[in-house]
Amino acid sequence: MPITKGFRALVDEATAQITTYSVAQVRERLAAGDPRLQVVDIRDVRELEREGTVPGALHAPRGMLEFWVDPESPYFKPVFGDERKEFVLFCGAGWRSALATKTLKDMGMANLAHIDGGFTEWVKQGAPTETLEAHKARHAARKPA
Repeated sequence: MPITKGFRALVDEATAQITTYSVAQVRERLAAGDPRLQVVDIRDVRELEREGTVPGALHAPRGMLEFWVDPESPYFKPVFGDERKEFVLFCGAGWRSALATKTLKDMGMANLAHIDGGFTEWVKQGAPTETLEAHKARHAARKPA
């Protein structure tokens, strides 16, 4: 069966309907300590193990994202119910995050955006990163005993 609409067309359609931030825009907000900003890494854990992540990012794997944001789901994560936050998604190149952002918008979320070029562009521009181990340690330190 031939593909009638390729991934590029899907990504282009999604991008036309969502908010996209540059790496510089997100870095600026992180540096300013913007309390509304929640960066979300939707990559697979193996990518985080290999490449690290954005400091302070919430890891929400792409395969679970719709389930984690829906309050009716048994997998709901309350962080996604915080309407004061703006959730800025990223993946490796910005394709998955564009599609994911569009999907969450279709689900009714309004406080969304994604990072143009994803983690590849983040690293290319010399933005800060942290290892998965450092990321886990930081989150463990925040949890109440």
